Formats: sequence, structure tokens, C-alpha cells
Amino acid sequence: MSSNKHLAGTVPISSSPDTNANIANTTAESKTPLDVQSIVKRATELNDFGHLLEHVPYAKFIGMRVERFGDELIFKLPAKDDNIGNPVLPAIHGGVIAGFMEMSAIVQLMVFMQTAKVPKVVDFSIDYLRAGLHKDSFAECRITRQGRRVANVNIDCWQTNRKQLIATARAHFLID
Repeated sequence: MSSNKHLAGTVPISSSPDTNANIANTTAESKTPLDVQSIVKRATELNDFGHLLEHVPYAKFIGMRVERFGDELIFKLPAKDDNIGNPVLPAIHGGVIAGFMEMSAIVQLMVFMQTAKVPKVVDFSIDYLRAGLHKDSFAECRITRQGRRVANVNIDCWQTNRKQLIATARAHFLID
């Protein structure tokens, strides 16, 4: 019988020195706050949002990109084998689509509101309309309401034809 018993509210941690060193490094890194406002400002001035996405591990993992066309941001999720959830079709995993859309809304708010902090998700609701096949996907966000503390965003996601959405979502963010 193992001596590692799970107690309510506790998480077992390996006693390996390497693991504990990694936890200490992660903790030390997370205490150093990023200057979000200057990163967003620099990305906006250069019209290069790759620098902003470089600071988001999930965006890098799924391969997310963003381009600005005037006052409009178009987000791109390139076809990537690691994002496939159903290899039979093949189709993109629904969680990847939802994460891509949520991250798109966050970046949209950061850029157009020049936020000092990363907006926090209060509520996110997604409707999957058709399979997201293994090809490039795109998203467009519209800030529908912006208050002092909360912003509402609608997100549309498509692949080949902007009028044939694969998913649509609504999100509320805390922006203070």
C-alpha cells in the first residue's frame, strides 16, 4: 500500500529534487509580472501581434496568429496535426476551437482597450455549428458592450467561407 494518501484539499507532490526545483522556478517566474500594457502598445505600434502572442504559451502551442486589416483583427489557426481531435474526419478538437476563440477575444480586448492587465473570463458560451476540418480556421471578434469593469465579446469562427461558420461564441470578461 502506498504511503501517499490523498487528504481533502491537498495535492501530492513528488519528492524528486528535479520536480521541486521546477516548481520553485515556475513559482519564481510567475511572481515577475509582465508589463502587459507595454507589450500591447509595442505590438499595436509595430502592427505585429506575433510579439504579443509569444507571451501566451497556449497561443504558441496551437500555432495561433493574428493580422490587422485597418481597425479589424483577423485571427488564424493554421492547420496543424497536433490540433486534430477526430482523426477519422479529420477534424480539429472542439477544445482547441474554443480555446482559439477565447484567446482571440482576449487579444481583441487587450489591443483595442490598451489594457494594463489580461482580461479575465467571467463566462464563455460556444455553439458548434459544423465540424472544423483539418484546414486553416479564422476568427473575428466584435466587442458588443464595454463597461467600466465588464466587456462582452461575440466571436465567429469559419474556415473556407466567412458565411459558413463552424462555431460562434459569446464571452464576458472582467477588465478592471
